Amino acid sequence: MNELTKMDRKLLNRFYDRGFLFVGILATSISLIFLLALLLDIIADGIGRLGWQFLANYPSRKPEEAGILSAWVGTVWVMVLTGGIAFPLGVSAAIYLEEYSRKNWLTDIIEINIANLAGVPSIIYGLLGLGLFVRFLNMERSVIAGAMTLAILVLPIVILSTREAIKSIPPSIREASYALGASKWQTIRNQVLPAAMPGILTGVILAMSRAVGETAPLITMGALTYIAFLPASPISAEFPYISFQGLFDAFTVLPIQIFNWVSRPQKGFAIDAAAGIIVLLVITFVMNAFAIYLRQKYQRKIRW
Repeated sequence: MNELTKMDRKLLNRFYDRGFLFVGILATSISLIFLLALLLDIIADGIGRLGWQFLANYPSRKPEEAGILSAWVGTVWVMVLTGGIAFPLGVSAAIYLEEYSRKNWLTDIIEINIANLAGVPSIIYGLLGLGLFVRFLNMERSVIAGAMTLAILVLPIVILSTREAIKSIPPSIREASYALGASKWQTIRNQVLPAAMPGILTGVILAMSRAVGETAPLITMGALTYIAFLPASPISAEFPYISFQGLFDAFTVLPIQIFNWVSRPQKGFAIDAAAGIIVLLVITFVMNAFAIYLRQKYQRKIRW
């Protein structure tokens, strides 16, 4: 009787395993089919509009003359600044919380709030950026105000992913470093951070992928939907050959430009929007590919 029971359990477990495998494959296949159909539809609509004229022209009231120069340049500006702000702040905060802070009620409150901030609607961050950066700090509707708003938006993601990456490092790595006479900071810098970097960069990929497609917070804080100029170049002809004027110029980004075109009734603007989506996807893929390359590079260096 016991043998039959064991056999029945094995057959039942095998049935459940195959059932879950089938459901998982089916759900993944359906999702990929819908995603592929959506991408093919966008590519079919917008691929003919892509070209140098589309990339080099400013927006226009005529769909056949409209371009995305100010939008894609603004997107690159904002993403570079967002990553430059969110990455060091997020990693530093995670190192402090995981390696230096004492475990008490205060750190528990901080950790709970960070986890909750990751789920706050993005439009709330837009209101925060409008009140804090645009009005209180008098940054106006500038590139740096938009970048700081998006940096706050993705900061919880960077902190949480960095903490999880640091937690995954075996304690024996730290103990071996301490045994060789290394200080706490030397252990973190030379052992913990390099080993955790693949996980940290995974979090950065997720954070930047969310930031590049955000529209609501930037519209809320007052980013423009139509501009026919670019932020000032960061390269100056005079010493010290670096200019920060562009940080305080007005801007727009690709998601806002796409949203503006989609809301227009003319068919030509829908085609422009499809072409803009293709460019936005390319920018996202390039950013992710660079981060994945760095992640793989650090992963190959890990020898445990």
